[in-house]
Amino acid sequence: MTGYSIAFSPYLPVWLLVLLAVLSVGVFGWLTYRRIPGMIVRAVFATAILLALANPALLEERRNPNPDVALLILDETPSQGMVNRIAATREAATTLETRMRRADPTLDIRRVVLKHDSLSDGAKGTQVLPAVREALADVPDRRFAGAVLITDGQVHDAAALGGLPPGPLHALIVGDPSVRDRRLTIVEAPSFGLIDEPMELKVRIDDPQAEAGETVRPSLSVDGSPRRIDRLPLNRTVSIPLTLDHRGASVVELSVPEVPGELAVSNNRAVVSINGVRDRLRVLLVSGEPHPGERTWRNLLKSDPSVDLVHFTILRPPEKQDGTPIDELSLIAFPTRELFEVRLHDFDLIVFDNYRRRGVLPTIYLSNIVDFVREGGALLDATGPGYAGPFSLYRTPLGDILPMEPTGTVSEAPFRPTLSELGRRHPVTAGLPMGPDRLPGMNDAAWGQWLRQIDAVTKSGEVLMTGFENEPLVTLERVGDGRVAQVASDHIWLWARGYDGGGPHAELLRRLAHWLMKEPELEEEDLRARVQGDRLSVRLRSMQDRADAPTARIEAPDGKTTNLTLQETADGQYAGELPLTQTGLYTITEGGRTTRVAAGSLNAVEFADLLPTDRLLSDPVTASGGALHWLRSDDVPAVRRVSGDRATAGSDWIGFVANGDYSVVGLDSVPILPGWLLLLVSLFCLAVGWYREAR
Repeated sequence: MTGYSIAFSPYLPVWLLVLLAVLSVGVFGWLTYRRIPGMIVRAVFATAILLALANPALLEERRNPNPDVALLILDETPSQGMVNRIAATREAATTLETRMRRADPTLDIRRVVLKHDSLSDGAKGTQVLPAVREALADVPDRRFAGAVLITDGQVHDAAALGGLPPGPLHALIVGDPSVRDRRLTIVEAPSFGLIDEPMELKVRIDDPQAEAGETVRPSLSVDGSPRRIDRLPLNRTVSIPLTLDHRGASVVELSVPEVPGELAVSNNRAVVSINGVRDRLRVLLVSGEPHPGERTWRNLLKSDPSVDLVHFTILRPPEKQDGTPIDELSLIAFPTRELFEVRLHDFDLIVFDNYRRRGVLPTIYLSNIVDFVREGGALLDATGPGYAGPFSLYRTPLGDILPMEPTGTVSEAPFRPTLSELGRRHPVTAGLPMGPDRLPGMNDAAWGQWLRQIDAVTKSGEVLMTGFENEPLVTLERVGDGRVAQVASDHIWLWARGYDGGGPHAELLRRLAHWLMKEPELEEEDLRARVQGDRLSVRLRSMQDRADAPTARIEAPDGKTTNLTLQETADGQYAGELPLTQTGLYTITEGGRTTRVAAGSLNAVEFADLLPTDRLLSDPVTASGGALHWLRSDDVPAVRRVSGDRATAGSDWIGFVANGDYSVVGLDSVPILPGWLLLLVSLFCLAVGWYREAR
């Protein structure tokens, strides 16, 4: 391929040549006006001199044609795969590429496959422009011949496709727009909700082909437990009442029945995770004889803004008289009956601190506390020396639910609290800082000493910590639907004061309270799952010794199952991870435990509508001069190469622009006016001029 052009390499600056030319024209004009003979000869001579100074040359370019670039874009996003349109997309792409190569073997065809690299990409939908820009990063606009997009038409950046380089954009739509598809969408869901308090989910069931006024009854479950739900109208946004019954993440799953001939059933389900939170923890603290640790309990509970504390302190028993005049006594009696009978079940946790019978709380009130615990309440007893005496709480109806039976003696000697073998695995005490079961990175300091322990034997429950001569110090017990914890010493305040190095008093008491309140993260037998990016993290805690590594069974949203072997990370704790490839609800089972976790974005744009459409791409395709075709059976359009000033699409064909771009690989320069020729012309003009002058 060769091209020719004329170039000048003047010996003088251009402005000077222009000035000389203007002066020459002026002189010749004056000569013409005065009718002076010999003007033509002089003009030829001046022109020859100016041309010699301009130094014109003929340039011969050796050119290599640059192939035009055409993009073949395949939509293989998850929404295409859910309705089995990827195979049709690939088949059409293969046929189209063959026709493109037949139309122009030199055409550089680049395949661009639209895929999602992570589950979070579902929130963005099908994005064409970023992939096209990446494919054309090394291509100048003058080489862009056009692009063809094979898709279902659900392109979520269609409005931005005007930013493509100049050239036709064609769209081939895969799928049948007449099929029926029902889809469920959670329009609005709270990220958290108060336990046992009503909340609302806003949902919408779309079915364009449903009859007017038609209703359907969805299925609703929370953590796998079915909930009753009324029939809901179609094609309207409605609210569904919902309550959560436990703290932590609750997986709410909604589904609607499939209709015959439906395009896909995957969008008939929707999953959302809602965190249950406790509004306020209502605690009744009953303090007995004043002692240095009383303030520790009060300060700890008052420092938590989520705790509503009622502190019942007995400063003087009824049998004690100190001679205070009646007119100086309070006339408002303490509401004992209201607290321990009428409003007892309004509390979540009751704490006895160094309490013994003093005739203030009748036996009937203590029986009410027993019923309160059996029905799901929580009791924490921090015993003092009175627990070993005749007025011990153990000798009341509370003795039926307290796990430690006093022996009647008190050990007044220093000892260092230690964890039992069970305590090293139990979530309440495992990993407590500064102690025998130190976490990695903790210092080597041991827990500080206590100086008193109430001697007792364990009649039931689990001993997590031991004290003097390995006797039980901290014991937990389940009673009916409730829970009881007991600490056989009133010297935990020594840790708070930093005696002998102190200890984790606040963390221990916090964990005890949370275990009593049935917080999920402190359950002994617990299976948890969490989605982190595109990986599923499974955590198992168990009090049982296992000879072999446990295996979790994971069921994906499409029903396929995978076994995941969990590796031990600490005493009684196991973990494992698995890559995720699908959006939806994953069910994890190990032994008799089951948990569920939702993966992917809520109401991901990618799955909002699975019906094929040409509505979104119509404007950008038309504006680019391209064509929009529906692909049915074997009707892939023909391909033509067209010049830039011709139409680029027809009723049964699509065109790609032939830009004719090239690169110059060589250049030859040949003078147009050789020096010898200019010399002959100049001499001839001079000779003619002299001859005329001589005459």
